[in-house]
Amino acid sequence: MIIRETDDSFIMIKQHDHAYVSGETIKHINHNLLHSDQFFDDFVYASHQHDRSWIGLDDTPIWNDGKQIPFTFSDYPLLPKLAFYQIGLNEIEEVNLCAALLCSLHFCSFFAKSKDPHCLKFLQDEANRQQKIRNHLPKLDEELLTQHFQLLQLSDNLSLYFCLNEPGVEKENEHPWFKDGFKNTESFHSRNQNLKARWVNEHEVTLDDYPFETDFQVTLPYKKVDKAAIRQIGIAEAYGESQLEKHTIFIRK
Repeated sequence: MIIRETDDSFIMIKQHDHAYVSGETIKHINHNLLHSDQFFDDFVYASHQHDRSWIGLDDTPIWNDGKQIPFTFSDYPLLPKLAFYQIGLNEIEEVNLCAALLCSLHFCSFFAKSKDPHCLKFLQDEANRQQKIRNHLPKLDEELLTQHFQLLQLSDNLSLYFCLNEPGVEKENEHPWFKDGFKNTESFHSRNQNLKARWVNEHEVTLDDYPFETDFQVTLPYKKVDKAAIRQIGIAEAYGESQLEKHTIFIRK
C-alpha cells in the first residue's frame, strides 16, 4: 500500500492502482523526446503493470506495531516482498518480454546498494532473467532500453507524487522525495535539469518543462480509513468496510 496519514485517518492506495495511473500518465509522453517509437507499447504495458507484484500483498493490509501505522510499500517485510516481486515479474514475463526486462531493472534499482544476502540473491536471480530475455531479443537497442527505464521511473515517481502529497500542497511542503524534482530526468528537460512538478490547486498539476504531447487527466482510487475504526475493529476489517473513493487530477501545461 501507499499510505498518506492525516490527523484522523490513513489515505490508502493500492500499488497496482498507482501503477495503472503511471501507465495512463506516461502514454502521453511527447514522442519527439524518444529515440524511437520502437517497443513503445511494451514500455507502456510495463508502466501499467510494474507493481502487479503487490496485488496479493495489498489485498489485506497489515499493521506495523512499531510505527503504529499500516505497513507501506517502503517498510513492508523484506522476504514476502521479494517473493512477490518475483511472482509478479514471472507473470509479466509470460505476457511481454520487454516489459519484464524493464520491470526487473526497475526492481533491481531498489537494492543496488544492499548488502543483505536475500537482496543479493534476488539481484542474481534477476540478472539471470535479464540475460535470458536479452538472448531472446538480440536486436534490442540498449540506448532505447535505458530511456524507457528512465521513463518508467518518471511514470512511477509522478504517480507517487499524486499519491504521497496532499492535493494542492505548496511546493515547500511537498513530500521530501519530490521537492528537488524527479531523479534521472535531465534528458527530458530542455535545460538539462531534473523535471519538477507542482500542484496548481487540488485537482491540477503542472511540470516546469512539460514533457507530454497534450493536457490529460487521470483518476486515482483510494480509501480513507478512519483511525478510530482501526482501533475498534482492526486494520483489515476497517479497510474492508471503508468506501472506495476517486480523485481526478488534471495534468496541464
